[in-house]
Amino acid sequence: MAGSVKRERQLARERYERQQARRRAAAARRRRIQQGTAVATAVLLVVAGVVALALTLGGDDENTVATADPSSPTATATSSSASASPTESPSATGAAGCTYTDTPDEAATDVGLPTYDKKSSTKPFSATLITDRGDVTISMAANKAPCTTTSFRHLAEQKYFDKTSCHRLTTENIFVLQCGDPTGSGGGGPGYQFGEENLPTDAENDYPAGTVAMANAGPGTNGSQFFLVYRDTTLPPNYTVFGTITEGLDIVEAVAEQGVEGGGGDGKPAQPVTIERVRIGQA
Repeated sequence: MAGSVKRERQLARERYERQQARRRAAAARRRRIQQGTAVATAVLLVVAGVVALALTLGGDDENTVATADPSSPTATATSSSASASPTESPSATGAAGCTYTDTPDEAATDVGLPTYDKKSSTKPFSATLITDRGDVTISMAANKAPCTTTSFRHLAEQKYFDKTSCHRLTTENIFVLQCGDPTGSGGGGPGYQFGEENLPTDAENDYPAGTVAMANAGPGTNGSQFFLVYRDTTLPPNYTVFGTITEGLDIVEAVAEQGVEGGGGDGKPAQPVTIERVRIGQA
């Protein structure tokens, strides 16, 4: 019986990992399609502009228009896109090795990069998620996960989380409410990413109720999405733990009791939750 339960939990963990990866991949595909459409539109606008310019200047030779090479804007756009590949920002690197790296994906809401300072970034503080269901207060583990808490504080102070919904609830073997994506799709991020820290020991219930941890799509892909654990959960120790809920766990539990929209064990919560804003305070 114990072996059967353990196997069910393992299968649930694997499903969670696969679904997380699929959601991020689908969102990335949508962004690529949107970017491709934007590039094509830009090409048409440039060509149209050249034609308009030729006509405005009184050129009546067909070759005047033909000299506009439509491949040039495309090549320029491709080059520009390539130049947006991840690059380290010196101002975003701290003495403890906190590096926030630009991503090629456009930020859901652009708020710039966090600035890590070894002295101030390790000071304890609290963060309160002021939601339309009530307040959830988190004691932030700045001394154990300073890169993550610095990023979270930066996003909160820049109002990145304001008016965002908690877009995902899981209720079978994995018990989390996931938030932090302004797009509400599960694929949005802040336009930068950073590595893991303060990972738990691989053990049963390594993410106990009240844990606040980062969601990711693989090593080094932490961004803005995080999850609130409302019941003891066993997961691979791949998710940075950066806080503990000190008040308001009952609010998350109440949302979980309403289940997933349309049934099932993974999806949008049937009881919508909106983070109105995040208040940063003293520990």
